[in-house]
Amino acid sequence: MKKILSVFGTRPEATKMVPLVLALEAEPELKSYLCVTAQHRELLDQVLNPMGIKPDYDLNIMTHGQSLADVTTRVLAGLSPIMADVKPDMLLVHGDTITTFAASLVAFFAKIPVGHVEAGLRTYDKFRPYPEEVNRKLVSAVADLFFAPTEQARENLLKENILEKAITVTGNTAIDFLKYAVKDNYNFEREELNRLDFSKRIVLITAHRNENLGRPMEAICQATLRLIENFPDTQVVWALHPNKAASGPARRILSNHSRILLTEALCPFDIINLMKRTYLLLTDSGGLQEEAPTFDLPTVVMREVTERPEGLNAGTMVLAGVEEESIYNHAVKLLTNEDVYNKMARAKNPFGDGHASGRIVQAILSFFA
Repeated sequence: MKKILSVFGTRPEATKMVPLVLALEAEPELKSYLCVTAQHRELLDQVLNPMGIKPDYDLNIMTHGQSLADVTTRVLAGLSPIMADVKPDMLLVHGDTITTFAASLVAFFAKIPVGHVEAGLRTYDKFRPYPEEVNRKLVSAVADLFFAPTEQARENLLKENILEKAITVTGNTAIDFLKYAVKDNYNFEREELNRLDFSKRIVLITAHRNENLGRPMEAICQATLRLIENFPDTQVVWALHPNKAASGPARRILSNHSRILLTEALCPFDIINLMKRTYLLLTDSGGLQEEAPTFDLPTVVMREVTERPEGLNAGTMVLAGVEEESIYNHAVKLLTNEDVYNKMARAKNPFGDGHASGRIVQAILSFFA
């Protein structure tokens, strides 16, 4: 049996890696091990605990006010002895976090093959998103297997001279996770969500990216305030991020409006089931861009660039930038123009069919064969 060590540390990684971990555990030719770094402790546990996932190793590295350098060095130091203990035949990492970059480096030092899940996403701007764009490019430098979620991601890797035989287009495991999370008669863990008036059009907002802190976040808040004041049939739900630099402007500008619900960071099961009942999504999240089309949910992306152009090309989302007027106008168009709304809502999801994990397992078996 080949030993596969999966390493992740944040909630978005967990939602996308848990389906793969379950698929690995079901494959008799592979022995699956899981190490979490807990780069985001509480948010990570929001996925692991409900799914009954118990890591074999838990570095528990999160500290208050941690810097990127802090996380990097603690992953390097903590994972090295685990790698020596497990002696895996392959390391699996996901996406673009500091955990992913540092774990890949540890595997490279140990001459252990690296499989990169969600490989090939690019904006070609090293500070947008920061530090994710550089993280994923550094992982590409040491990876041996590349699990590209889309054909566009595959093309990005080929342009960087990655061997074609090392790339498998799999779809995105984010879509795999939805079958575990979506319930028709879902009861929200966050009680205030159960009291929402779903006869109104729900506008769901999330904003947290480093490059949106400061003036862009203020602009997002002002655009939100204009929307709620000009559309009385709407209810805004803003799922706040734990980072106070991200949540502070929303608390200051939006907390006194009766139709704006500011709620603490939602568990993934809550936010996914809320998306199913939402009319419009405004976000700077990468994962939500991928999940929204499954729910026929038009999305306004509040960023200057996106590493998921497939959604733009398919028409599932629009790129609004981070200026107040642009965000407001894009949202208004979707709230007032039924034809524009329906065209976006009915666009085909370009990010996957819910079977990515199985394709990744087969690619791993082929690699060892």
